[in-house]
Amino acid sequence: MRKPIIAGNWKMNKTASEAKAFAEAVKNAIPSNDAVDSVIGAPALFLETLVTEAKGTDLKIAAQNSYWENEGAFTGETSPAALADLGVDYVIIGHSERREYFHETDQEINKKAKAIFANNMTPILCCGESLETYEANQTADWIETQITAGLEGLTAEQVSAMVIAYEPIWAIGTGKSADATIADTICGVVRQTVEKLYGKEVSEAVRIQYGGSVKPENIAEYMAKENVDGALVGGASLQADSFLALLDAVK
Repeated sequence: MRKPIIAGNWKMNKTASEAKAFAEAVKNAIPSNDAVDSVIGAPALFLETLVTEAKGTDLKIAAQNSYWENEGAFTGETSPAALADLGVDYVIIGHSERREYFHETDQEINKKAKAIFANNMTPILCCGESLETYEANQTADWIETQITAGLEGLTAEQVSAMVIAYEPIWAIGTGKSADATIADTICGVVRQTVEKLYGKEVSEAVRIQYGGSVKPENIAEYMAKENVDGALVGGASLQADSFLALLDAVK
């Protein structure tokens, strides 16, 4: 039985004081991590504050991005070694906004995944298709290509331990959402791709999230599906009461 994982992605929102207040509000109210893994993905500016606030609790902290080198002349980038030293648990990579706005490639995302594992953190690897791809019935091929490239060179042990998030681009921040059946079908494509690459045991171990306009009111529909192990949540993770409601719905 795969343990559910709910990860909030704050994107470029909040100030340091707001982040601290959020952590203070939720850190002692989240369910035990025996029931669900609770994660907040925050801007790099707030990670140290959040890690400090979460210490000794079941709240885990994720960075929203990382570079693939530990150090060097890479102005403006974030070192995975530095993130690990802070105590960050997860790193979100390959989000559609990173791919679309900053032109990240599958190959760069793959290098990031390797660097994250090398620094003893866990990647949350995102995949997803545009509305044009979806309407052309090319989603399965698109997702298989992204996953195959993103996992290249990773070990079976690493893939078993990581998280993969399916986020259809057309459902991110639009108010639209793939219904639970669509989400389960495409998360199933992700799992089938992992099985093709690494075998049944690994595909049954890897946790796959759905993301795209997930709210406390609809999360149970997604979590009831066979291939959906959690959610990567944007707007509904920004308020403490909403984030806690998401966790309570799946614990």
